[in-house]
Amino acid sequence: MERPLNKQLVDNICIANGLRNAKELGAASIRQFVSVVKDIEDKTGVEYIRMEIGEPGLPAEQIGIDAEHEALLSGVGSRYPLITGIEPLTKEASRFIKAFVNLDIPSRCIVPTVGSMQGAFGLFTLTKQLDPERNTVLFLDPGFPVQKSQCKVLDLPYTAFDVAEYRGEALADKLEEVLSSGKIGAILYSNPNNPSWMCLTESELETIGRLATKYDVLVFEDLAYLNMDFREDRSRPFEPPYQPTVGRYTDNYILLISGSKMFSYAGQRVAVVAMSPVLAERCYPSLAERYGNDGELRRNLIFNIYYVLSSGVAHSVQYALAAMFRAASDGRLDFVAHTREYQRRAARVKEIMMKNGFHIVYDKDCEEDVGDGFFFTFGYKDMTGEQLINKLIYYGISAITLGPTGGKREGLRGCVSNISDYQYDELDKRLRLFAQDF
Repeated sequence: MERPLNKQLVDNICIANGLRNAKELGAASIRQFVSVVKDIEDKTGVEYIRMEIGEPGLPAEQIGIDAEHEALLSGVGSRYPLITGIEPLTKEASRFIKAFVNLDIPSRCIVPTVGSMQGAFGLFTLTKQLDPERNTVLFLDPGFPVQKSQCKVLDLPYTAFDVAEYRGEALADKLEEVLSSGKIGAILYSNPNNPSWMCLTESELETIGRLATKYDVLVFEDLAYLNMDFREDRSRPFEPPYQPTVGRYTDNYILLISGSKMFSYAGQRVAVVAMSPVLAERCYPSLAERYGNDGELRRNLIFNIYYVLSSGVAHSVQYALAAMFRAASDGRLDFVAHTREYQRRAARVKEIMMKNGFHIVYDKDCEEDVGDGFFFTFGYKDMTGEQLINKLIYYGISAITLGPTGGKREGLRGCVSNISDYQYDELDKRLRLFAQDF
């Protein structure tokens, strides 16, 4: 690229995708943004350096593909799967969690979902039904914007604060302030964090767990990027160091574990929800009254919430996930080594960014530099996130603003998953051009 793209052409494409002009890109949904970029590429022939969508950039694990193929050939495609999940999957999920998180969660407390998106939607539905006085979700932002959209669909109240401003001991005071209101029913966060790639420490997780127990709040821990904090090696099953988790500090936890990023199996939409055994068996009067049973959380979450959302997870993909969990626990599938490629890409992209006058927005993880991984955040001078993307779009670079993630800092979220080696020089060239113009 020798010069920016034609402004009128880009603006017309934005308008065709439901925006008034390119200046509204900052408020566009991720999927809407994807559509805009695709249309610009089609019209101009210019390949974008695409960092707007968190999609795997590695091949799906062959072990999963082979297992799913074999399952289909065996005839499972004509049979409904059990809503509780096939036995090989729940058994291997339990073993995988022990191997890499070091928590003991029996197979009966694990249920497959159509990706963690469905998993979270079911948990938000549950939150709304447990206690009408405490039905607000607390998000530890920045976070995945669609989860807040799910709350809006459910008419579920939510609140949030930027956890980067309350690290370490400050987190306890902030959580105490919010939870003492008596309105919070659940806390949700991702660890590592989407989009900042910050990672909550064991001490911070202990704080969350202790206060969740004190105020009887559920904790939904989104482990979409499990063991992808590459600053330490967590690749060996059944050996420390393990994935940090709130599950060591409270019984009020539910884990979301997705195959999308760990195994690059995003297209098949599969995950598991793993419930604390104590919480799973807890009976709630509100659930008993609503569903006419004993009110057990596990039974009602599976049979009265997840069942009506999809009546189960595709039969063959459950065999795929079971096989990948099994191979990882056996030490035959080093998914951590495979996903470490994202660390290499992030380090290279961030180096190019900073060389051209950009900066990392969420740059610190407590006292450490934030690690390199799937996502990173970047800004330029004193531009807001909206101002920055409204300009970068003409230079063939796409990313999303931090505003919808709940982040209080100005900038953009970049995902390195779909950046190829041949694009680094072009990224450098386009950023130099941008820096000359601004």
